[in-house]
Amino acid sequence: MSLSRLSVAVIGLGTAGQAAAVLLARDGHRVEVFEQAAAPGPVGAGLLLQPVGLQVLWKMGLLDEVLRHGRRIDRLYGDTPKGKGVLDIRYARLDPRLYGLGLQRGALFSILASVIDPATVLHADSRVVDADSDNGRVRDVHGKSHGPFDLIVVADGSASSLRCLTGNPRLDRPYPWGALWCLLEQGDWAFGDELRQRYVGAQRMIGMLPVGTRPGDDVPRLSFFWSLPTRGMDGWTQAPFAAWLDEVRDLWPESAPRLCGLRAHSALSRASYRDAIPRAWHKGRLVLLGDAAHAMSPQLGQGVNMALLDALALRDALRAGRSLRDALESYARQRSAQVSAYQFWSRWLTPLFQSHQRIPAWVRDLTFLQMGRLWGARSLMLRVLSGTQQGMFGTHALEPEFLDRNSPGLPG
Repeated sequence: MSLSRLSVAVIGLGTAGQAAAVLLARDGHRVEVFEQAAAPGPVGAGLLLQPVGLQVLWKMGLLDEVLRHGRRIDRLYGDTPKGKGVLDIRYARLDPRLYGLGLQRGALFSILASVIDPATVLHADSRVVDADSDNGRVRDVHGKSHGPFDLIVVADGSASSLRCLTGNPRLDRPYPWGALWCLLEQGDWAFGDELRQRYVGAQRMIGMLPVGTRPGDDVPRLSFFWSLPTRGMDGWTQAPFAAWLDEVRDLWPESAPRLCGLRAHSALSRASYRDAIPRAWHKGRLVLLGDAAHAMSPQLGQGVNMALLDALALRDALRAGRSLRDALESYARQRSAQVSAYQFWSRWLTPLFQSHQRIPAWVRDLTFLQMGRLWGARSLMLRVLSGTQQGMFGTHALEPEFLDRNSPGLPG
């Protein structure tokens, strides 16, 4: 099988699926995308693009457009309602050319959608329920069979129903904590270049992330989130909305002007998360990409960045591979080396920020700020945050041309 012009099925039109569809079509592969939504569109909360994700978008020629809509983030800061600092991370302490970018998920969707090759076939309202990794055929929820394809890219998200096709997952479980989120008008919010979080032990976490604008909407927005156990979400909707608003305002008075437009529970959407480790990243003609390959908690905010890195790594592996098996094995080795460490850290950090345990939160409040002042610990925290930590001890290199693009004084 020649790897220069494959017929490819991409399952899922999230960030991983979109990026894979764009990159593979640009390399001359024939791509068909299968998406369960009847009318795919720009929806979702805010996200924080890290330098590694921004570098992928730079390689795709999309960095200027992303910067035009996003909001540069230079600092992550977290404190308690009493004003005690808990977390203070500044990208410039690792490299003055580095920063994060707050972006609406809908903006990223629209930007990626705008560069999908017109020859790419989109099958909307076509949730794939089964795929044959040997003969390359997929079957949708309507019972229709498609293919055969030379390659099936499974990018159907953290709740993937197809992850098991590479073998029974080593781990696949929902996190007991989720979040409520919504987009608010930024207005005169005082922290326009910071991700701000407020912690009440590990039982309450509130956040505000500037996420800029999106195509078709020039109003700068903030992504607001409120952490709570998933089993408590139904109870939250049954409690008085005004009482919850009062609680948020008491914990974070500065947020009150931004919340004044919220009138009902329906103004916020629910988010849930999973922890998933597949048995293998590929089997036969089938390969996992994005959250389908490595779902994790949102504590490190790396989901979208890892998805972009996956898509680029798959493209490069197909370019260099002597056979499809060789290419998929190379892709899996490269990506699992980085992702496994992030899953470990995410699993370790989650009880410190989302749990009913008092001691871990007390240790966090006592030590995190001081750790961030120690050179070795600070460097590790910054590399993990920026996505540039490769495994436990290595570094994911950023290209000099990309770093020069971000030098002080240049746009963005």
